[in-house]
Amino acid sequence: MSIIVQEVTRRYGEQKALDNVSFTVSTGEIVGFLGPNGAGKSTMMKIITGYIPPTTGKVLVNHIDVAENTIAVREKIGYLPEHNPLYHDMYVREYLRFISRVYRLGRNAKERIGEIIELTGLTAEQHKKIGALSKGYRQRVGLAQALIHDPEILILDEPTSGLDPNQIVEIRKLISEAGKHKTVLLSTHIMQEVEAVCDRIIIIDNGQLRADDTKEEIYSRLEKQVNTLLVEFDVAVEEKLLLTIPYVTVVRRVSDQRYLLESPALNDIRPLLFRFAVDNGYTVLSMQLREHSLEELFRQLTR
Repeated sequence: MSIIVQEVTRRYGEQKALDNVSFTVSTGEIVGFLGPNGAGKSTMMKIITGYIPPTTGKVLVNHIDVAENTIAVREKIGYLPEHNPLYHDMYVREYLRFISRVYRLGRNAKERIGEIIELTGLTAEQHKKIGALSKGYRQRVGLAQALIHDPEILILDEPTSGLDPNQIVEIRKLISEAGKHKTVLLSTHIMQEVEAVCDRIIIIDNGQLRADDTKEEIYSRLEKQVNTLLVEFDVAVEEKLLLTIPYVTVVRRVSDQRYLLESPALNDIRPLLFRFAVDNGYTVLSMQLREHSLEELFRQLTR
């Protein structure tokens, strides 16, 4: 077992950032760590990496208590924090040389720096100052420093922040490849990213654990709870009027005349929707039952 979080609570004064949270992450897993802003994700990552202590509870990394031996834990972890701290006056290769000395890579440092520069797509930028790089390339430098010592565990807090679509695909591939040999805990707001690379999903909200399961189990749970219907009318319809349709619990406007309607899974609202349209003089141009998405479950658990 790579990471064991046992009943962790973290207080800032009277505020509980984390409230009795427990979970485990096994070797070789890529786990998506999700939650809205302020849910406690970054706090948990800082506790796992030894940057701050929990108020109560315990974290073990490869059976090492983080509170008792923080240095030993940090040797095993590659960490990319949400606000990527870099020395902007240093050149890319110079900075990675500095990081290699921190991790005492010794005579293997030069070869490893070359490998990691190529791996993270920094070859063309390696002789530039970090401060002159775009946000996307600075993010790559942050990822390079997290990987340079070939850690057993990767803690990545918003790793694709600021990247363009092509760069996001490349970083996803890199994370997927790393996940074959490492344990990866990945925090992101991009649901497609989680669906693309993660094996398991943990969702927290207001410092409390809301879900912890495989993608398949989470989707199965969602399918048992709710139906989502995409409907387009010939004119705009007031959302509060759509909520008068029996069993409709949520209405979201997609565009001027298109809406997403949610209802309990046991209730097929399509006949009721047609009756609503006839009674009110509307024409239904299209109607489609949508496959459930992680975004819908996230919204349900954290709304």
